[in-house]
Amino acid sequence: MAYLFETFAGWDAYCREHNMSLVDSVIEYETTEKGTAKEDILAGVARNYQVMKEAVETGFSEDMTSRSGMINNGAKKVYNSKITVLSPEFQQLVARALSAKEVNSCMGRVVAAPTAGASGIMPGVLYTLQQLHGLSDEKMHEAMLVAAGIALVIEHQSSLAGAVGGCQAETGSAAAMAAGAIVYCLGGDNQQIFNAVGITIQCMLGLVCDPVAGLVEVPCVVRNASAAAIAFSSAQMAIAGLDAVIPADECVAAMGEVGESMEARYKETALGGLAATPTGKRIAQRVLVHEVDILPDINEE
Repeated sequence: MAYLFETFAGWDAYCREHNMSLVDSVIEYETTEKGTAKEDILAGVARNYQVMKEAVETGFSEDMTSRSGMINNGAKKVYNSKITVLSPEFQQLVARALSAKEVNSCMGRVVAAPTAGASGIMPGVLYTLQQLHGLSDEKMHEAMLVAAGIALVIEHQSSLAGAVGGCQAETGSAAAMAAGAIVYCLGGDNQQIFNAVGITIQCMLGLVCDPVAGLVEVPCVVRNASAAAIAFSSAQMAIAGLDAVIPADECVAAMGEVGESMEARYKETALGGLAATPTGKRIAQRVLVHEVDILPDINEE
């Protein structure tokens, strides 16, 4: 029987007991619990990674203006900016995460990793990591499997949905997945991978889900870029040997507890936070009127 991804501690213990890598344990889970052949699993992961890379490129090459107007080719602006705040690589990371998420906001094709609302984080991180370190596609596919295992544990103990746990459950989980994937790709051991997860969740604990006008655009897109940056900082700390102090399992449990205590207005209802600001309300009113204007007349035959 395969490991069912209930805790990070249990996952690590299972792998050590069976002399198995994190990647192989995820493949075993998929083949055993879902009856999917290994070849099909790997082919699916490869397709998903290709879609991620295509989403990044689409955001740079096509017009990314959303129907609401709130998204207006921000990724291109960052990518082409002549002012570099930190380094060209950091600039590219931010631009790529924005790019993939803008594709989602403009109704393009993305991979929900783990959700559409967080769909820019893994593409931005993995694309940049691969470019920086000259990693093979196969290594990136393995990283995605590790990230999938991380998501399974988080889902079991807490939630991946903004409507349940706020934005911490979406972008926070995606950033934790990405941080663990980074450490895996750079040769970190299991404990370092899980430390990266714990550190990331600590950094994003309590983040509310407050989409302006109920659309997954503002502040969702910019949060994807910031979460990608947090993933890299967490990975840097973890792979250097920094201890998260609070184990990853306890961090996830804390995220679940915080999510449960959040008021409904902070969980994807667009009733609180940025959505409830004067500007947010004006945008919502404008978008609503626009949507009503374009609806067909129900009396027309």
